[in-house]
Amino acid sequence: MTTAGIRLVLLVAIVATIGCDRVTKQIAATTLSDSPGQSFLADTVRLEYAENTGAFLSLGAGWPRPVRTAIFVAGNTLLLAFCVVGMRRGWPTRTLLGVALFVGGAVSNLLDRVVHGAVIDFMNVGIGPLRTGIFNVADVAIMLGVGLVLLDAWRSAPPATPAP
Repeated sequence: MTTAGIRLVLLVAIVATIGCDRVTKQIAATTLSDSPGQSFLADTVRLEYAENTGAFLSLGAGWPRPVRTAIFVAGNTLLLAFCVVGMRRGWPTRTLLGVALFVGGAVSNLLDRVVHGAVIDFMNVGIGPLRTGIFNVADVAIMLGVGLVLLDAWRSAPPATPAP
């Protein structure tokens, strides 16, 4: 694939990730915010509306708003800038796709944080008492992106040489 083709695929991945996340958050806000949670597949999947003012698993949710804003908005913006600059370094295609998914998810969550002061979450999965935290489509894209980057790093790592 040409460089222009790869860039187009990455741009589509970023825009599609943001679009899917925005649409699902809007649906969650309009259908779940004023109603009890819903359960599907024998309670394996739960849909319930939540606004997360913190980071991953509500980390920092109790911090004062100016501190949260400074750390989460500024930190997220710097991390995104690093990722976008890094995408120009000639990384392998799978790594670039992982970074694109990460960027798309992070941008969408950053939009929530800037516009609403919190990120809209609405999904929870698990079996019995073993459950995930509540999350959204952007979080799935971020985790998938990190997974692709780590997979590529692991696959491209030189084999370990035995100790003498």
